[in-house]
Amino acid sequence: MNKEILRLAVPSIITNITVPLLGMVDVAIVGHIGDASYIAAIALATMVFNLIYWNFGFLRMGTSGLTAQAYGAGNRQEYLRVLVRGLAIALLAALMLIALQRPIGYLCKRWIHSSEETIALTLTYFYIRIWAAPANLALYALKGWFIGMQNAKTPMWIAIILNIVNIVCSLVFVFVLHAGIEGVAWGTVIAQYSGLTLAVILWFVQYGEMRHDIHIKESLKLKEMVRFFQVNADIFLRTLCLIAVFTFIPYISAEMGDEVLAANTLLMQLFTLLSYIMDGFAYAGESLVGKYVGAKDSTSLKICVHRLLYWGIGLAALFTLLYATCGRVLLGILTSDKTVVNTAMNYILWTILVPLTGFAAFIYDGIYIGATASKAMRNVMFVATGAFFIAYYALHHSLGNDGLWISFLIFLTLRGLLMFLWEKKHIFSGTPM
Repeated sequence: MNKEILRLAVPSIITNITVPLLGMVDVAIVGHIGDASYIAAIALATMVFNLIYWNFGFLRMGTSGLTAQAYGAGNRQEYLRVLVRGLAIALLAALMLIALQRPIGYLCKRWIHSSEETIALTLTYFYIRIWAAPANLALYALKGWFIGMQNAKTPMWIAIILNIVNIVCSLVFVFVLHAGIEGVAWGTVIAQYSGLTLAVILWFVQYGEMRHDIHIKESLKLKEMVRFFQVNADIFLRTLCLIAVFTFIPYISAEMGDEVLAANTLLMQLFTLLSYIMDGFAYAGESLVGKYVGAKDSTSLKICVHRLLYWGIGLAALFTLLYATCGRVLLGILTSDKTVVNTAMNYILWTILVPLTGFAAFIYDGIYIGATASKAMRNVMFVATGAFFIAYYALHHSLGNDGLWISFLIFLTLRGLLMFLWEKKHIFSGTPM
């Protein structure tokens, strides 16, 4: 079982690590072609796209869980139908985003408080990169499908090649063709469509013999779409809560001053590092739990859940030790500003506790998605998000930034605890998810 988990988790971790490279490459390139307004524009545009695409994360997660269950049940027709549904919704959502690009751009202009030059550059980048939406969202669905099919290596290679294409195209457009920030945007667009093209090619290489079993009309029947929409609607609402928490943290940190904002930003980067690793095991959970649920193999399901939690505990202990012993060193790598590092070290205790309080939420996300227990996952997130905001407003007057971090730890702990209690009641008792 451990080999199966690692076979799926390691490529997923590599894939996760490549994700932020798109933004990092763009920032690095524009940092050499203009002043600070170029860097600010890329940062703002990347934030806007993250907010948009994060809302469509259900395309990957819902597709992954449903595909894994169909795979475990040996139902070829169903996992092919799941793929068609995912791609159809991805295309529809992408066309909607492209059609609404001007209203979205207008909202960004009203929402972003920056110089006119920075806003103009941000919108220039946005109006070009938005044309990558069909490729971006289609890749969400394809990635989820590959993971559900117990195939984590294909998404890894797609992510690696996509980033290589992005780097090469952006460099050529900017430094050879002198296309400025427009060149950076077009480099990203070309990279996304290159990734989609590679994904389609690899699908035909690995699963091409199944193409004759694809029936688009049957896949898109109203009755056939109901469960897919139910699962994805729950995941969408769950994601909105997650966005609310992670958007609130920098927003409220800014009110505490630039130093606290900078310090919290650095500390959240340590959380992001943890998430890249933990999410790899969550993806393994999606794939394996879905397979065993579909196969009705309760023995393997129980072993899988236990092993995933053991991996989570081990990684939590490792990251806790890392942050406790090397916290200042890690912060020093992220910034050379000693004042910001010293401010961040005032709150390092909370970051040290994050792995121990948060590992269960990461692992159980994968377990729940694999079991398509989306309603329970949504309800847990509602409770945890409510607890976060209640705790913050109860504590921030007396504890300030410490109160914010305590509220975040409550959010993580409550998610993991409630998911554990619900899972004990249903998975191990054998009752339906």
